[in-house]
Amino acid sequence: MFLLNYRFYISFDLWEMRNGMVRCFIAIDLPRNAVKEIKNVQKLIGKKFIFTGKFTQEENLHLTLKFLGDIIIDKIEEIKEKLKRIKLESFNASLNKIGIFSKRFPKIIWVKFNGAEELQKEIDNSLKDLFEPENRFMSHVTIARIKHIKEKKELIEYLKSLKCKEEFIVDKFYLKKSELLPEGPVYKIVKEFELN
Repeated sequence: MFLLNYRFYISFDLWEMRNGMVRCFIAIDLPRNAVKEIKNVQKLIGKKFIFTGKFTQEENLHLTLKFLGDIIIDKIEEIKEKLKRIKLESFNASLNKIGIFSKRFPKIIWVKFNGAEELQKEIDNSLKDLFEPENRFMSHVTIARIKHIKEKKELIEYLKSLKCKEEFIVDKFYLKKSELLPEGPVYKIVKEFELN
């Protein structure tokens, strides 16, 4: 199994080099206490409901500030330079309410992330020559992806009764790349950016 995964990583890197493209996004990682709080919420949901889909693995929990998509590798240095010019202080953030996208056909369960709006705007502004700004930034952390569930109404009502209560300081953000593997996505840090 290890050799198969190892070969897949090599073949992906070779594909990336030949294709000249890499799938990127800009994100904030969550501190350990926030991840622990989300894992507790996932367990509560998992005990009460059975659905096809999966919970986000703890190493993949993050807030996406901007999704860049498949970009030319040669553009990465330019993106790094623009993001390095952002001058913001570290800030207080928190997690609270839990919700769902697409109530008619539930697809994503999320936790609201508060406090990152100014940073997101600065990122949008710094990259405006390269990427379209976000029209509707909904600051959230995806905690589960649902393919099918019978108890739709019950799930929606139950989520209203749940809350994440966690506060923390954000002092850095990341440019990351996403590698799509058979067992799920793997996110790797391309560059870390510290806030003042």
